[in-house]
Amino acid sequence: MKQPFGVILAGGLATRMGGGDKGLLPLGRGTLLSHVIDRLEPQVAGLALNANGDAARFSSFGLPVVADSIEGFAGPLAGVLAGLDWAAEQGADAIVTAAADTPFFPPDLVPQLLLIGAGMEHPLVLAATPDDGRGQVRHPTFGLWPVALRNDLRAALQGGLRKVVLWTEKHQGREAVFPVTKFDPFFNVNTPEDLKQAEALL
Repeated sequence: MKQPFGVILAGGLATRMGGGDKGLLPLGRGTLLSHVIDRLEPQVAGLALNANGDAARFSSFGLPVVADSIEGFAGPLAGVLAGLDWAAEQGADAIVTAAADTPFFPPDLVPQLLLIGAGMEHPLVLAATPDDGRGQVRHPTFGLWPVALRNDLRAALQGGLRKVVLWTEKHQGREAVFPVTKFDPFFNVNTPEDLKQAEALL
């Protein structure tokens, strides 16, 4: 399989942060989004940003910005579909997605997702972390998604599907389980208190 392209999902409504783009919030010497870019870019063949509205607000990052093609706020799967359509134009086989508000995700995210997806006709793998011995917590904004299933995903979204796991389970999606060490690597910033915690972790 060719090296996947990367798509950062930045289309959320950020209601708990008072609206606006969470990815543009300052963190350390950069922004939440710049930390995500720095972590994902070395792992992928090319990188785009999924966001809606005026793309110019992200111009300083120098990345292509792809908007949802599904009307209304259809959640992360709409961003995945936008990324798959963009990746298809680049000749890619797959994308790996990451959330714009999760700056500490594993630096080996892509190789681990590819490892778990090995042998699948259409590799479809979500990131997960252990849940106190009771199973796994899935992180549906972090995954490996095959370009070959994009039209199936489009039809599912147009039919009203919004839950990521319902679609991945239909296609026998797998999970790549990442260890939790001092903190959950998929810790995401939803509130002002979370942002303070991210500063401390940095």
